[in-house]
Amino acid sequence: MWVAPEGVIYTASMWDEDEGGIAIYQNGRNIGSIGAHGEFQGGAITGNSTSLFAALQFNATYGSGKVGRYDRISRTRDLLITVSDTTTEHLADVVTGLATSGSLLYASDFPGNRVRVFTTSGVWLRDIGVAGPGALAVDAGGNIWVAQQGIGTVIQFSPTGERGKTIQLAAKAQPSSLYFDSISGQLWIGDQGPDMNIKIYDVSSAPYAAGTFGVQGGFLNTVTGTKGQVGDRRFTRVTGIGRDSARNLYVLNNPWGGSWDLGRNGGTDIHAYDGTGVLRWQLQSVNFEGNAAPDPATDGAIFYGGMHIYAGTPGGAYVANTIDPFTYPSDPRINLADHERGEHFAHVVSVGGHRILVAASQNPDTFYFFHFNRTSGYIAIPDSTLPGTSFGTAAKVRNGFCLDSKGDIWAGLDKTNVISHYPLNGFDANGKPLWGAAITMPIPSTLSQLTRIMYLPESDTMVLTGISGSTDWTAVGSRVEVYHGWLAGNRTAPDPVINLTSVNPKSVVAAGNYLFVGYVHTVPNIDAFNLTTGKLDITFVNSNPNTVDVGNDVDSMYGLRAYRRSNGEYEVTRDNYNDASIVLYRWTPPASSGTGVSAAKTMMVSPFGVN
Repeated sequence: MWVAPEGVIYTASMWDEDEGGIAIYQNGRNIGSIGAHGEFQGGAITGNSTSLFAALQFNATYGSGKVGRYDRISRTRDLLITVSDTTTEHLADVVTGLATSGSLLYASDFPGNRVRVFTTSGVWLRDIGVAGPGALAVDAGGNIWVAQQGIGTVIQFSPTGERGKTIQLAAKAQPSSLYFDSISGQLWIGDQGPDMNIKIYDVSSAPYAAGTFGVQGGFLNTVTGTKGQVGDRRFTRVTGIGRDSARNLYVLNNPWGGSWDLGRNGGTDIHAYDGTGVLRWQLQSVNFEGNAAPDPATDGAIFYGGMHIYAGTPGGAYVANTIDPFTYPSDPRINLADHERGEHFAHVVSVGGHRILVAASQNPDTFYFFHFNRTSGYIAIPDSTLPGTSFGTAAKVRNGFCLDSKGDIWAGLDKTNVISHYPLNGFDANGKPLWGAAITMPIPSTLSQLTRIMYLPESDTMVLTGISGSTDWTAVGSRVEVYHGWLAGNRTAPDPVINLTSVNPKSVVAAGNYLFVGYVHTVPNIDAFNLTTGKLDITFVNSNPNTVDVGNDVDSMYGLRAYRRSNGEYEVTRDNYNDASIVLYRWTPPASSGTGVSAAKTMMVSPFGVN
């Protein structure tokens, strides 16, 4: 993040499906973007009165290790600067820090173990040798401060490269951002180690700790909130710090979770404070592909994504981040090598006071299981994986998946030609769910290829979808078979059978007495089919077009989630990847109190979309 004196904020992100990778904000609003959606590395950005400088993502034309200069007025790139000799890195950040001072540009070449000094016109001047350089800041004397995140050190170098003062932070600290406050003469150090706050150092002579900003322990602190809860000064990872000329303070803290191409390693969460430290506003992102599953334990008052928990009010807000990377460093949701491309899609149930969370990706064949307990707060504790040893199978899940409301698992394992039912047998003393061995049952012969499984235990209703003449296991197909009394023995006589006539059904979900269907590359509408009659009872359209952008379609297998609340109202959420948001529909069928459907954008629009 870089903050201009007039209070315009620039952030760089690796992947932005619907706009440029440099997002521009002011006064809590998105005011535009720069570049292409996959253009930027996301790890470093800086600027001056005329230009921005941002690290670029690997490109087939020029490789990795490049920095682009962009004109702030025209918003176009006018210079390409080679920083690193490492030109083949596709995933890891190569340029890990950028800073300007007058006519000079400083760039951290992480694999080259050096800070490179250029003119802002791209002319190389000299190198400063430093192992594992990261974030950079320039003080009033022109000295360059270099963070070494891996060893918790910040080192000062003179304008000509001589080593000066050293700040050694406490064990486990990870200095991830730097900002020099020219008014106070203090160096602010963002820490994404366990403290997850900002350390403030007086560096006028021998550096000493002058204070901190932010709750020690950040969102994991259990004194000022529930573990995992985010909010004012309860930071996650402090990856950017800046002030404007009015002394407003801006803190960029990236929530944990993400993968290399879907937000790199977390979304954008900007907190803006006035000069006295009072919170003015927050701007929070939703990953461009992700869902929000209504939480049955709160009767749909809050919503779970694969990594975050959200409020259900229009405009939305983060409630919590469910990842604790220090207690659970092997959590698959922070594995950047994970083939699933970011587990932002949730399935959530509550059984006997125990929540079970399943996290998956946009088009998954692997599902990750988590539980919660009293001491973990909002933090999801990793349990097992399907496929995996806990479930006794290596077969991918490519013919449907369901976590039903009683906690049982239903899965269509690839090339097995059966539906595998894993009954929930209970929970251990720590709240971990325990499933029994798979009970298999044949796929009905009327389905040539099974694509989705939805089981409703309250009515013993099984809903299966199938496709023919296609090898795309991520598609839904046009045939829907509804079996009433499935466990009672009815597995051959579906009634009704629903034929989906609209093109490209992509995501389906069943709740109560309805099947909700969303489509890809066609329309943003959601069709609601009656599971008793098979009829299309209503199509959800945008009832608030002046205030809610519902996007074009749904491009994810589990992008729709639905829940019937205790008052009979249905909550249906839809992944809106066009606007990097979640759309919430509320509907009460006519047998209750009305037929109207209302749509509300329940999550803040991501910095990857226009607000």
